[in-house]
Amino acid sequence: MKRAIYPGTFDPITNAHIDIVKRAKKLFDIVIIAIAQPRHKNPLFTLEERLFLVKESLKDMENLEVLTFDGLLVDLCKKLNVNVIIRGIRAVSDFDYEFQIAWMNRKLFNDIE
Repeated sequence: MKRAIYPGTFDPITNAHIDIVKRAKKLFDIVIIAIAQPRHKNPLFTLEERLFLVKESLKDMENLEVLTFDGLLVDLCKKLNVNVIIRGIRAVSDFDYEFQIAWMNRKLFNDIE
């Protein structure tokens, strides 16, 4: 079974997030939506509210798991035995940031894509 994880704060979940989930579902058997509790941001919605909003927004989709996490994403990937991370890029400037994060994730967990 091909599984992937889509992490984010989802504060709040947007149509763009939902579009990425729909696209990911075409590539993977299971997509895990991992809602982060960021230490460097002060979210508009509480973690519980974001969890509810994500579940409500995606309730008609199958083969999804929605969970919350605190800590390093790669640790969660190891725990769940997932080696693909899904990320969205809003602008070209996001690519450099995401590339650096991907490089660090690979250093921490060799099997991650």
